[in-house]
Amino acid sequence: MSFPLYAPAEEHDMLRETVRALADEKIAPHAAEIDETEEFSWDVYKALVAADVHAVHVPEQYGGAGADALATVIVIEEVARACASSSLIPAVNKLGTVPLLLSASEQLKSRYLKPVARGEAMFSYALSEPEAGSDAAAMKTRAVADGDAYILNGTKMWITNAGVSEYYTLMAVTDPSAGARGISAFVVEKSDEGVSFGPKEKKLGIKGSPTRQVILDNVHIPADRMIGAPGTGFKTALATLDHTRITIAAQALGIAQGALDFAIGYVKQRKQFGRPVADFQGLQFMIADMAMKLEAARQLTYHAAAKSDRAMNGHPQKDLTFLSSAAKCAASDAAMEITTDAVQLLGGYGYTKDFPVERMMRDAKITQIYEGTNQIQRVVMARQLLK
Repeated sequence: MSFPLYAPAEEHDMLRETVRALADEKIAPHAAEIDETEEFSWDVYKALVAADVHAVHVPEQYGGAGADALATVIVIEEVARACASSSLIPAVNKLGTVPLLLSASEQLKSRYLKPVARGEAMFSYALSEPEAGSDAAAMKTRAVADGDAYILNGTKMWITNAGVSEYYTLMAVTDPSAGARGISAFVVEKSDEGVSFGPKEKKLGIKGSPTRQVILDNVHIPADRMIGAPGTGFKTALATLDHTRITIAAQALGIAQGALDFAIGYVKQRKQFGRPVADFQGLQFMIADMAMKLEAARQLTYHAAAKSDRAMNGHPQKDLTFLSSAAKCAASDAAMEITTDAVQLLGGYGYTKDFPVERMMRDAKITQIYEGTNQIQRVVMARQLLK
């Protein structure tokens, strides 16, 4: 056979090399400082924009790179290998814009995707609320029709990159009597009067990506900023997560790869009892298990990305919901195990901030929680299997 039967294209491999070189040069040297200062790195953002990898998924017709879902996964994976916080730039740009790609009018897509593609604005996603986390349909944020506008009131919680993003895909209740079918999606702009942000959450990891409340106080927005038809917001939200859970899997893969790479380098150099600790079979077994779990999660994630791409291009994939949940769940569980083992392999040094693996372990934890906890992913998978 003259073609590889089951492998990413040559372009994907070249993209990986390019992003890895960029991450090694421009991102990795600042990762510890970003974690320490807990500040969003505009320098990293500019570097990603300059390389056109800040939102590679945006279609070419809106000025984007038009990258497929696997290419987007590779970008996020390689940035996360250096700095998990920074990987949320391409990941959340995708999360915020997929609802538009799935459901918005052509006019809305053109208006909001072009500035994102140019690197002039970032997009965040506002679904969760203080009392509506895993039970997203319990949201209280209201959007009341007022002529050819809507008035929005409520509080969104756990919003990634809140305050630094210009645009927000936001879900609000337009018909309280209709349950989940009474939820609609809107584009809210940071500059809209009545939009404000809560204080930055003090977090275990991903500290270089601000997580804040988005507060809406009588925010007037034109009706043409609704994404899709009234009452379709929750359906759009769920369809979005089928695609974007895969980006969380990618982030988890990158964090785990960074930890594994560092641990392998360390055990080859660290000497105890007169020889490198890499010579000890107990540690070799740990390294083998770490790499095995990582590669299994990667193959599942790439398979899910291929399905996501076909679905985005108008060919529905009946197993996409299962596969995206499985990829997110498997990759994040693997990342938590692998980073914890990396800390163990470094011994006392692994527990200090002098080495990156403790940061990677802290960063890995959130991948088991956001975009649907891994407990919720198991509910989703079971429902798909049993329906």
